[in-house]
Amino acid sequence: MKLLYFAWLRSKIGQAEEQIALPEGVADVGGLIVHLQARGGGYADALANIDVVKVAVNQEYAPFSHPVKPGDEVALFPPVTGG
Repeated sequence: MKLLYFAWLRSKIGQAEEQIALPEGVADVGGLIVHLQARGGGYADALANIDVVKVAVNQEYAPFSHPVKPGDEVALFPPVTGG
């Protein structure tokens, strides 16, 4: 699974992307976020308020209930606004 981090999430986590194996027991985006929070450090800090985190799975916006599987690309980013 490829994880991508954008904007201040990237800054807090300390990297733009990483490859991980789908953690056992993780079936959806919400479970993946809980797994990442449990890593502590920058992950916990970046994902402390998930109300301001948006997700895309395979380049399509997805809710936290969206299923994830090995080989997916999951992007985490702050809300995007126009101006």
